[in-house]
Amino acid sequence: MAARCSGHSASRLRLPLANPWVVDAALMLLVQAAETIPFVVPRAPLLPPATWASYGLTTLGVLPLLWRRRAPVTVLAAVLAAQVLYRFTLDGPGQPLPYNALVALYTVAELTPARWRIPVGAGTLVLIFPSVALNSGEARELLFSLFLFGAAYGFGRLTHTRKAYTAALEDRATQLERANRIEAEQAAAAERARIAREMHDILSHAVSLMVVQAEAGPVAVRTAPERAEAAFEAISETGRDAMTQLRRMLGVLRQDTGAPEPASRRPLPALADLPLLVEQVASGGLAVEYVTVGLPRSLPPATEATVYRIVQESLTNVVRHASAESATVRVELGAKTVEVTVTDNGRGAPVGSGGRPDRSTGHGLIGLRERAAALGGTAETGPGPDGTGFRVRVRFPLADVFTEVDG
Repeated sequence: MAARCSGHSASRLRLPLANPWVVDAALMLLVQAAETIPFVVPRAPLLPPATWASYGLTTLGVLPLLWRRRAPVTVLAAVLAAQVLYRFTLDGPGQPLPYNALVALYTVAELTPARWRIPVGAGTLVLIFPSVALNSGEARELLFSLFLFGAAYGFGRLTHTRKAYTAALEDRATQLERANRIEAEQAAAAERARIAREMHDILSHAVSLMVVQAEAGPVAVRTAPERAEAAFEAISETGRDAMTQLRRMLGVLRQDTGAPEPASRRPLPALADLPLLVEQVASGGLAVEYVTVGLPRSLPPATEATVYRIVQESLTNVVRHASAESATVRVELGAKTVEVTVTDNGRGAPVGSGGRPDRSTGHGLIGLRERAAALGGTAETGPGPDGTGFRVRVRFPLADVFTEVDG
């Protein structure tokens, strides 16, 4: 039993259990050795003689223990029957303890369902009374026998409870491991989606500006060479900025591989970077007005980066799709919320199948909603205030703690 119990207790290590047949065979040999002792020690002349027949019948009462796990009730019945046969036929040397019956009752208590365990256990205890009466008839032997068989039954139930508790712990650990794996997979999926949004914003914004400026370049070369030079410089600056942002993102991804972090890596984009973003977009020919409302404050880095990406994606959509002449960026810092609004005077939202503005198309707008939802906010898209152009309005809550910006 020790080998089996130690194997069950090592739930996390999953150590291999000993073969049950080997364990039961070893237990059977141990019981046989204990019941052999009265046959080999010297005996008083008046005691029943130790014969090979009596020893063979004793062995016959031990052999069923080899199948105790497979048929506990049958093994207990066979053991008790062998003891009764031994008592009424040969009556050889007696045993100080009924080893085989105790092991059989312990196994019944451990492995048998209640509908069999309770009546079989009660019947075994009842049989103690006539057994003691046929032996010594003393109350001391009766109490000792009741205690001994009751203890065997109790230890069997304790073993069953311990194994059930261990199995429950193993099941709980398995469920936790599965839940942790699912959580890790969900976190990885969310991180992949975040990286995809970041790369979409960076590349879409940069490429859109570069295309607009590149298309304006040849015209400017013929009419205003100085504007052409500025356009080409803007293309170069936009490309360098996009490369810098991509390096920063890829550098974050490499942190887990042990690669050294570049000392020149720029921080996350912030509210302070919005004027430069607006200027960069305006260099392509779009008139952009930037308005801030509310007390200037320092927000959490993730919040400021989200505001920046929302404005960046909105302006990119204006450049790519709106055919607008002007756009307005409004950032309102309230006491409990941040509201970002980007409007333009372009051709407005695409028309859906029902003749109404389609407010859900495009990965960019989906990304805006996902960014807002990540901070507990909402995103609204549709026609401008007067029914023309297009408007993006994103609102999300602020934490209670913030830092005012001097000046």
